[in-house]
Amino acid sequence: MITNSNTTRPVARESFVGSLLVATPIVKDPNFDRTVVMAVGQEEDGVLGLVLNRATDLPVNEVLGDWGGLAGDPAVMFEGGPVQPDSAIALGWRKHSAPESAVYRPVIGRLGTLDLSQGPEYYRDRLDGMRVFAGYAGWETAQLQAEVQAGAWMVFDALPTDPFYSSPEDMWAMVWRRQGGLLATMAHFPPEAELN
Repeated sequence: MITNSNTTRPVARESFVGSLLVATPIVKDPNFDRTVVMAVGQEEDGVLGLVLNRATDLPVNEVLGDWGGLAGDPAVMFEGGPVQPDSAIALGWRKHSAPESAVYRPVIGRLGTLDLSQGPEYYRDRLDGMRVFAGYAGWETAQLQAEVQAGAWMVFDALPTDPFYSSPEDMWAMVWRRQGGLLATMAHFPPEAELN
């Protein structure tokens, strides 16, 4: 289920892929507090997502060498989620002139996951940007649907450029603001409301 940007009524959705899962203030798990997760894969038994707004201080080139030259600003590793934090998943923004096969698995528009075994030279003239994530977030489909229905997550339509937002630390508030109406007021929700 998603919440349409123009209404607060739940709307049915077959797939979460290409959507933003935005943590609501009731989420107290430190892995997901004030996170914006893009769903990038869904099979019958589960949904895979990447946290978009947790940049680290670790440059991509220190972990993946020449891949750092393709990484967007900031060119650092992002915490993709608590599952398999030693693995890397990359999202790439395919150039208009590049074939669709330039991305391993399309997510939304020209955005898709990359096959890192191809090496950076393969992608150098095919991408307008990329982000690298350490780990990912994963849910059984029924588990995620239950969390959405319980109000832990709001599901919004994503923009293909969302993974490349240049101020990841401000992304949670930005996504709420762009919903407009009453939902936009969530952008001002204090991080630790119980202390106010």
